[in-house]
Amino acid sequence: MQRISAMFVPRKVLEEKLLRLLTEDIGQGDATTYALVPSGLEVTAEIIAKDSGVVAGVEEATVLAEALGLKVVATVVDGSLVKNGQVFMRIQGDAKTILAVERTLLNLVSRMSGIATATRNLTEKLKKAKLNSKIAATRKTAPGLLFFDKKAVVIGGGDTHRLHLDDMVLIKDNHLALTGSLERAVKNAKQNVSFSKKIEVEVENPQDALKAAELGADIVMLDNFSPQQIKEAVSLLKKGGFFGRVMLEASGGITPENLLDFASAGVDVISLGELTHSVKALDLSLEIIKAR
Repeated sequence: MQRISAMFVPRKVLEEKLLRLLTEDIGQGDATTYALVPSGLEVTAEIIAKDSGVVAGVEEATVLAEALGLKVVATVVDGSLVKNGQVFMRIQGDAKTILAVERTLLNLVSRMSGIATATRNLTEKLKKAKLNSKIAATRKTAPGLLFFDKKAVVIGGGDTHRLHLDDMVLIKDNHLALTGSLERAVKNAKQNVSFSKKIEVEVENPQDALKAAELGADIVMLDNFSPQQIKEAVSLLKKGGFFGRVMLEASGGITPENLLDFASAGVDVISLGELTHSVKALDLSLEIIKAR
């Protein structure tokens, strides 16, 4: 099975991220497990898919479990398709530890798998239609889960877009309201930001799309444009000699149902907040199958 390389961080850094999530859930200790489960009990548990989809978070589940002294055998890698009823991971070790980590582990893998599945569905839809637009996430992620949400998008075949505010310049409507004009905003960005940062401008009509390109924007975000308005913007950019030289992103009002209408209008990137802010988690369960 081919492994997907997505947003590598050193293992110790990933462990720290995961242990923070676990610490939040455990609080001062697992009272139920303390009261009911004897110390020293060794068990085997299985993680089972209760739905079909793209699995993501296998690496995270493995790192978290192994950081707690548990043994993990995964039969799939991130990006694999799993079917309803499929066992894709076995965890062996101390029963108390497995029960304490169960919900954190399942929550993370379920959420990441849901994001990866939704992303894969959209990217496959574009491939079948032979359209080259990229699917991208937005910054509408769950607080504290940005790394994992964005990684799941990559596993599903999408693009992270910005991970942090320092990734690039993205001039939006509120920035324009405070700077006074599109011209001034782009000029200030070019003067005050490193050459290494791309400049993206959010516009609300086809004429401003052309103006942003003329001012030297690297990317133009067509915010809440209809497919017809996108075509008008593309036509203006072609006449001005900027089409293909400036990247076009469509965002706002895009759904799986109208995705192809936007992609076929001529944009390079389609960003959807619903990939991460309205994710339907993949249904998973952890079952203890053997105790000794």
